[in-house]
Amino acid sequence: MAAALTTAVVSSLLPTARRPCLNIYRRTTEFLAPLPITSDSSLKMGEMSTRTSSNVGKFRVTAARAESGKVSLGFRAPQFELTEPLSGKSWKLEDFEGYPALLVMFICNHCPFVKHLKKDIVKLTNFYMKKGLAVVAISSNSISTHPQDGPDFMAQEAKAFNYPFPYLYDESQDVARAFGAVCTPEFFLFKKDGRRPFELVYHGQFDDSRPSNNVPVTGRDLSLAIDCVLSGQPVTPAQKPSVGCSIKWHP
Repeated sequence: MAAALTTAVVSSLLPTARRPCLNIYRRTTEFLAPLPITSDSSLKMGEMSTRTSSNVGKFRVTAARAESGKVSLGFRAPQFELTEPLSGKSWKLEDFEGYPALLVMFICNHCPFVKHLKKDIVKLTNFYMKKGLAVVAISSNSISTHPQDGPDFMAQEAKAFNYPFPYLYDESQDVARAFGAVCTPEFFLFKKDGRRPFELVYHGQFDDSRPSNNVPVTGRDLSLAIDCVLSGQPVTPAQKPSVGCSIKWHP
């Protein structure tokens, strides 16, 4: 008890910039009702079969495991202009200029690593978008090799999972290359100070959970980084890389 009180007193005396961030998301979401979506966590790593509907064929693919690459913190968000298949709307980086932070996620439809986190990505982004975070998701996979990641299926996916963020199609793959993205999922969290450009402060994993390691999905790593940014605290540079399927480049 005495140790806990001592820690609390010391923390209160620290300058604001040195105080540890409070992970508001993890403290709050345990009281939230789960979304009515089930995760495909039972799939073996590296393989999956997509869900089948009346107009979607059954696919079976092999997913190559990859880790997010080295992108320097402080990296400025590159310009982009991409279309959202669900609405047909074109989105640019400038559309998010009024926000204090921007989360850019490279995801896709088929990858078991994305499917494992999908319902929790929706939950986390819903939570933080209400607190001022801007969010955008991008799919850059080649539809020559992975037709299930094409724009028509992206629109179906966004509608089925009620994505609260725009889900954009990077047909040329130029945007993925500009960001240095190599896998799905891959998370880039940028902060914005006044008129300065968006600068990268977090490029790491969602949490320690993987499709076959039986670790619960919490969103711990990403949510703590977002809490730090939105509260004006520094984000730790010690960041674990995101692990997922390699982006499927055009043959």
